[in-house]
Amino acid sequence: MLRIGCHLSSSKGYLSMGKEALEIKANTFQFFTRNPRGGNAKAINETDINRFLALAEEENITPILAHAPYTLNACSADPALRDFAKRTMTDDLNRLEYTPGNMYNFHPGSHVKQGVETGIAYIAEMLNSILTQEQHTTVLLETMAGKGSEVGGRFEELREILDRIELSQHMGVCLDTCHIWDGGYDIANHLDEVLTEFDQIIGLQRLKAIHLNDSMNPLGAHKDRHAKLGEGHIGLNTFKRIVNHPALKSLPFYLETPNDLEGYAREIQMMREASM
Repeated sequence: MLRIGCHLSSSKGYLSMGKEALEIKANTFQFFTRNPRGGNAKAINETDINRFLALAEEENITPILAHAPYTLNACSADPALRDFAKRTMTDDLNRLEYTPGNMYNFHPGSHVKQGVETGIAYIAEMLNSILTQEQHTTVLLETMAGKGSEVGGRFEELREILDRIELSQHMGVCLDTCHIWDGGYDIANHLDEVLTEFDQIIGLQRLKAIHLNDSMNPLGAHKDRHAKLGEGHIGLNTFKRIVNHPALKSLPFYLETPNDLEGYAREIQMMREASM
């Protein structure tokens, strides 16, 4: 069965997100842990979470994917910003213990003219200081488009980070289709080759989730602008192949396309029909 959902607003709590997911025929969803442009997080509401967990078990809503705020930059040149990233991720992972067994995705960050190697070292250093043997959340590095000084625009960069993580069993990768397309990986014409390259460099066993997004930009643009499925340069046929690919079809898919709930419902239905 295709496991697919979209990005939902966490402002009304977990139970509300679970109900919205069911309304649009989703069986998973993604959400921001806090304001995506800030640092504030809502207080934990254990009653809301327990009601959601009961709903999720009854309706098989799993796994949910938490997304770190965009302001988190683990490899900033500013020590204060690196400290903010560390404190924010630590707090997020502690909060996610209320919904154990799920995933937490973050953008590796921008090295800001320090160089990729320095950026990778800072990211690994932060993760090694945060991850614990006891945690129940898998932390995902997201593939990036390679714009500016982003780290993670090449598979090799993600592999180098993973190689430096002491508790690497708690780590994985989230592949964003728009990002890798903008990064120069031609998934429209060479999907098998791209996945083979991913497997050779990172290992497909590390791939835990997929952000399913079309791109407003041509291959290799390094810009990162999401489009609705079938309305960008990647094309609908590619997404049909992705959700049916033997190496991918068992993974959870998360839509981050520019949509409202009705638009997400249409895309979810479209992908469900394609996977039958």
